[in-house]
Amino acid sequence: MIPFTKMHGLGNDFVVLDLRGGAIAPDADAARAIADRRRGVGCDQLILIEPTDMNGADVRLRFLNSDGSESGACGNGTRCVASMLIAESGADRLVMETLAGRLEATPAAGGEFTVDMGPPRLEWRDIPLAEESDTLHLDIALGPLADPVAVNMGNPHGVFFVEDAEDIELAAFGPQIEHHPLFPERTNVEVATVIDRGRIRLRVWERGAGITLACGSGACATAVAAVRRGLTDRKVELIMDGGSLTAEWREDGHVLLTGAVATSFTGFLEDYTAA
Repeated sequence: MIPFTKMHGLGNDFVVLDLRGGAIAPDADAARAIADRRRGVGCDQLILIEPTDMNGADVRLRFLNSDGSESGACGNGTRCVASMLIAESGADRLVMETLAGRLEATPAAGGEFTVDMGPPRLEWRDIPLAEESDTLHLDIALGPLADPVAVNMGNPHGVFFVEDAEDIELAAFGPQIEHHPLFPERTNVEVATVIDRGRIRLRVWERGAGITLACGSGACATAVAAVRRGLTDRKVELIMDGGSLTAEWREDGHVLLTGAVATSFTGFLEDYTAA
């Protein structure tokens, strides 16, 4: 039996596996089975906590989407794991190695947690895109969606600013944009409505997971896109289906993500390595 913790950040939910004791990581098939909401535990992503060799880092995190693919970053998941490990150790911060680089998390006011997601990558090669393009105005149009901003926050994002995010059929358009040929590694898809200089209504289709109640890297990408377009201030509230996150694109280039975290329950998985 393999222990797990079920956590979520505003309904963006995760199955967390602590593999620091030497347990084997689930493969793509096992990840899909665990993430299945009818036959498994159910989650948007699995988060694997592993030992790290990175200088100054406490742990290594890996993120497996519900379709079994691997993601480079997960803002909400990083905050969830940080809350758990900081409570364990009594430390005032946690440094984590990820595919997106070194991320640092700290407690915030009101029981929330902040993660420094690092600077966004904005060049077309870094998104990555299939060909040289203006990342502030991509030549993509599908139904009501057009003219997105491309941002990489550890994974690719295409941010569409629309008149009313509620009116967009995200389940229909999200998969098509995710697999658009301009994104060779696929992309997350954000539809965003600017309410004022400090607030954005946001809905997200996550690459490899589908519609999620919240998305930390998506919130960061949308904040960066809005600032690049001159639509908001550098610190904004992102209002999603599951609640609100705060993202701040600081003058030093780093993006800070702050919001609530929660533990839903703990349990045990059957040995997924036995097959």
